[in-house]
Amino acid sequence: MTKPAIGLTEKEKKQIKAVAKELLQKVTKEKFVLDWRKRQQSRAQVRVTIEEVLDKGLPEKFPPDLYRQKCDVIYQHFYDSYFGEGKSIYAKADAA
Repeated sequence: MTKPAIGLTEKEKKQIKAVAKELLQKVTKEKFVLDWRKRQQSRAQVRVTIEEVLDKGLPEKFPPDLYRQKCDVIYQHFYDSYFGEGKSIYAKADAA
């Protein structure tokens, strides 16, 4: 979330890391239900959660176009990597 560099201070970088952790925790515990990718309403809830958490937590330096780009990239990453009910590509890597 810190790329491209937009002149962030160390405090802002720590703020972004905290937002990323909060987002991952919130989405994995509350929004990734069984087959969340198959239901439009579930996908929309994930997208709205991403937007709300980033809007609330990112530093003011993020211009609107970069904010939207980050929301898109994060949503796509979640869609590609998390299958629901605690299943993800990362769980497979941990089991190996």
